[in-house]
Amino acid sequence: MTVTLLDPAVRPLAPGFHVRRALPAAGLRGIGPFVFLDHFGPVRLERAESADVRPHPHIGLATVTWLLDGEIEHRDSLGTVQPIRPGDVNWMSAGRGIVHSERAPPRLRGGPAGLHGLQAWVALPRAREDDEPSFLHVPGPRVPVHESAGVRLAIVAGEAWGLRSPVPVASPLLYTVGTLAAGAAAMLPAGLPERAVYVIDGRLELDGTTVDAHRLAVVSPGAPGRLTALTQTRLAMLGGEPPDGPRIVRWNFVASTPERIEAARARWRDDRFPGVAGDAERIPLPD
Repeated sequence: MTVTLLDPAVRPLAPGFHVRRALPAAGLRGIGPFVFLDHFGPVRLERAESADVRPHPHIGLATVTWLLDGEIEHRDSLGTVQPIRPGDVNWMSAGRGIVHSERAPPRLRGGPAGLHGLQAWVALPRAREDDEPSFLHVPGPRVPVHESAGVRLAIVAGEAWGLRSPVPVASPLLYTVGTLAAGAAAMLPAGLPERAVYVIDGRLELDGTTVDAHRLAVVSPGAPGRLTALTQTRLAMLGGEPPDGPRIVRWNFVASTPERIEAARARWRDDRFPGVAGDAERIPLPD
């Protein structure tokens, strides 16, 4: 058996709005440097702002939100104000600490809106945990796309098929999102020690194993990684080198030591993180 199938946990975010948490999973803390993967939607919200996420902190990770539908306004403690739209890459590296919010943009607030997408977290190497925080926006037209017969895959981060994303990743990894037409075939890029496929919608076969929508399929090291779409399918491929040592994931913090986690918790509890301009709210530290 070269493929292991995992079912995401379903978590409520707001009335009628849930996420499927593919990572971390029972018995699987991550894939390469990826330590978190949420699939939210598709949902039609009666009020766009019901999916607002108030200001909250991060350390030790990079986040990337990839939208399939809708729009989110990102604000952070660096002063960034950036709409997130389908096809764009928005890569936020927390380093020693950053605070951000994700809200419906002003023009959509008060009315109905669709929302559908993925959010991933990537653990930073130990040598980069104390880096200055940063934010990079890559407009959709600058995101490289691999296309072949019935296959269209955006290179969100990393490199594959001779294409490289402009995102400055801190360790070897691959993150692609795209579509396979019914009957189309593709190969998971080789050369990465850990690889997985998440099926957003549709159905495919991976090395002889059927993978339905909303399932994470983890490929054994050295397995071929051959994909064949059984129906029109949207999917994400992710993988790479695992972190340089164990990582602790607690609330919104990722770190190589418990001391770093506790220090970050104390900073947020004591309101010593920088704020988000124009947004005085904050998510309190959980118990």
